[in-house]
Amino acid sequence: MHVTKPMRLADFQQLPPAARAQIGDGLSVAIDRVAEAGSASHAFLRYGWYAAALAAYGGAARTLVVEEDGAPVLALPFVGLGPAMLRLAAVPGCYWPFRSFPIALGAGEGALGAALDALAGTINGLRIGPVYDDDATAMPLIAAARMRGWTTIDRFVADSWLLDMAAVQAEGTWPRNSTLRKNRFHEKHLAEHGVPDWHFLHGADWPAAFDRLAAVEEASWIATRTDGSDAKFTTTGHGAFWRAAAADPVLAGMLRAALLTIDGRPAAFSFDLDAGDLKYAIANSYDPAFAKHSPGKLLYYRNLVEAIGRGVTRVDWGAGDSGYKQVIGADCGPAIRDWLLLPPRLPALAGRLLRGLWQRSGQHR
Repeated sequence: MHVTKPMRLADFQQLPPAARAQIGDGLSVAIDRVAEAGSASHAFLRYGWYAAALAAYGGAARTLVVEEDGAPVLALPFVGLGPAMLRLAAVPGCYWPFRSFPIALGAGEGALGAALDALAGTINGLRIGPVYDDDATAMPLIAAARMRGWTTIDRFVADSWLLDMAAVQAEGTWPRNSTLRKNRFHEKHLAEHGVPDWHFLHGADWPAAFDRLAAVEEASWIATRTDGSDAKFTTTGHGAFWRAAAADPVLAGMLRAALLTIDGRPAAFSFDLDAGDLKYAIANSYDPAFAKHSPGKLLYYRNLVEAIGRGVTRVDWGAGDSGYKQVIGADCGPAIRDWLLLPPRLPALAGRLLRGLWQRSGQHR
């Protein structure tokens, strides 16, 4: 008598999950579900993040959502870019830390392909950036686009600077005793201006605490030497964005600041966004009335020591001002670029012809 052997689970062929893409008007509630299932470094790319960008900078959003077996695994909001007749789009958001979108960990290649197919039938080009060369979501999409015949063009924005706090601690005492002695010297003389106090802000401190950061910016070089449009927290700068973003309690919990006051007057701040064990250093400033005693330096050392105590092991300093970052121990990280993705046929051909123009519009090392 022939006996049929029972089949094992490994004997069954596992088919990849079916991916289905859909583009809808507005921001999709699926954005939060995907962000929560994605990389910790991108956890801030939530519905509230994009809603804040629309409120502050304008635009009518649409959202591409890709599902695998009924669960959302990719969410890509986009707004119109340039004249409507060109059918160009861009991922919205604040300029820093970066403009990207969430993808769930474990999302298959089929999800990227479905996303690109849906976009190709809707737009003639997509701008993603600035993003890092190792961006966990943008770079896989860009690689998949190339495989499908899209033209991808980048322009250089800046080099990033990264501080591996676990590594510098492993090398010995950090901050060094010599640094701590210098800091105590400056703190002693800073106290001649009044009573210094050190505050660490997060969560329920927002949005009210943004006014204290704005007060520092309004007294800083950015107000006296520029038109103030690049200030992060003033009404003439990007203040509307951060106040709107803090309306999301999850985002508010990620936003942190160290604030130095002298006799209650805001004198310096360091503003960050914490994503897991990674801290994005977004902005810092100080009142030049106290510049002689290095208030910014004193504050960011205290800020980093406080972060270490909470389990933060890496700091992404972003671009610019590499001098003081290297003194702290930061190393040059991935390049930051702005990308254009143009679907096959006529848009891709136009992109190849205009590649040099886009690349020359970027920064130069």
